[in-house]
Amino acid sequence: MTLSQRPSTSLGTNGTGNGSTRPLDWLADFPAIPEGWAYLDSAATAQKPRTVIDAIARGYGETYATVHRGVYQRSADMTLAFEASRARVARFLNAAAPEEIVFVRGATEGINLVAQSWGRAQLKPGDRILLSTLEHHSNIVPWQMTGAAIDVVPLTEDHRIDLDAMAAMIRPEHKLVALAHVSNVLGSVLDAKRAAEIAHSVGAKLLLDGCQAVPRLPVDVRDLDCDFYVFSGHKLYGPTGIGVLWARGEILESMPPWQGGGAMIDKVTFEKTTYAPPPARFEAGTPHVVGVIGLHAAIDYVEGIGLDAIHAHETALVREARRALRGINSVRLFGPEESAGIVSFAMEGVHPHDVGTILDEGQVAIRAGHHCAQPLMAALGVEATARASFGVYNGPRDIDALVTGIERVRKIFG
Repeated sequence: MTLSQRPSTSLGTNGTGNGSTRPLDWLADFPAIPEGWAYLDSAATAQKPRTVIDAIARGYGETYATVHRGVYQRSADMTLAFEASRARVARFLNAAAPEEIVFVRGATEGINLVAQSWGRAQLKPGDRILLSTLEHHSNIVPWQMTGAAIDVVPLTEDHRIDLDAMAAMIRPEHKLVALAHVSNVLGSVLDAKRAAEIAHSVGAKLLLDGCQAVPRLPVDVRDLDCDFYVFSGHKLYGPTGIGVLWARGEILESMPPWQGGGAMIDKVTFEKTTYAPPPARFEAGTPHVVGVIGLHAAIDYVEGIGLDAIHAHETALVREARRALRGINSVRLFGPEESAGIVSFAMEGVHPHDVGTILDEGQVAIRAGHHCAQPLMAALGVEATARASFGVYNGPRDIDALVTGIERVRKIFG
C-alpha cells in the first residue's frame, strides 16, 4: 500500500456493476469523523466504526439482559454471546483457552489486578520489579503501591527500551518485569520475545502493556512468551470501560481474588467463603456486558481489515509525517524513525498546549501534555510534547492539515 492510496475497509474491492472495482473507504465507517476534521488522537482513544456502534445499540436494545444468572431465554442467549466474546478475545491473542481471559475495565485495572493479587501473594521483602523509562503511569504507580523496590531500564539513543542494558541489570531479586509493548508517546516497538528471554533467565515474570500494540500489530501471547498481557478496548476501536487481562492459566489458578462480591464465589457462609475458578474469580459483580459485546465487534472489525495492513498503513503515515515535520526548523522530533502509528514532537519556544489549541482552530485534533509519562518527559528534557497518532481512518490529507497547522503556529509565535 502506498501513501497516496485511499485506505480500504478490506483487502478486497467493491463491484461497481460495470466490471470495474473500487476500494472501500475506511473513513466512511466512522460516523463521528466529519468531513474536514483531522482526528490525530487515536493513541488516547480510537473513534468507533459503525459496526461497533450498532453492536452496542443492539446490546442495549433488543438483546439486553444480565448474564450467568437468569434462567430465562434472553439471559441465556446473552450469556452465550458474552462467553463467545471471551473466546473471540482468546483467538485474537492466541491464548491457550478462553479461561485465560479476564474482563476488566481497562489496562489500568488489569495491571492493578496483577499487582494486588499476584503481587500480594508472590512479592516478599527484598524482591524487586523492573520497569522502563518510557512507561505509562498506569504501569508505574500500581507497582509502587506493592512496596517492592523498582529499577528502571534506560532508553537507547533512538528512544527504544534498551534491552542490552536490561540484560545487564536484571538479577534474581527481580520477580517481575513490566514493559510497554508499544510506547504511547514514542511509538517505539519492544522486542517482546527478547524481553521475555531476559526476564525468564532469572525466573521473573513478564507483563506487557499492549494498549498501543493491539490496534496496530498482530499479537500472539504464546509466541511472545510473556506471562501477562493487558489492553483497553477503547483504543482498539471498541467501547470505553472494557479491557482485558490475559495470563497463563497456571498463574491465574495460583492468584487469589482481589475483589469480593457476586459471581466470583463458589459458596458463601458467614464462617467461610470459597471462590470460583478463573476467570470468574476475578470478575466480581455484574460485568460490563454490552462493553464485551462491543469489544467483540471491534476485534472483528480490525481483523476484517487485517492488522498487517493496518500496521503498514500507519507506518507509511508516520514516515511521511516525520519527513514533513523534519522540514520545519523549529520542530524537534522524538522516537525512532520506524514507529507504530505515533509521532511526538515539540516546537521551540511554544508550549505543546498552545500548539494543540491553534491546531484545533484548524480542525486538527492532537494530544498535548505529558501523556501520563512524566518520567519519560524528564528523560527527554521537556515538560510535555505534542503527539499526533494515527488510525485506519487517517490519510495524507490529515498530514497536510497537521503541517499547515504547524506552519500557522510558527507564524503566530514568530
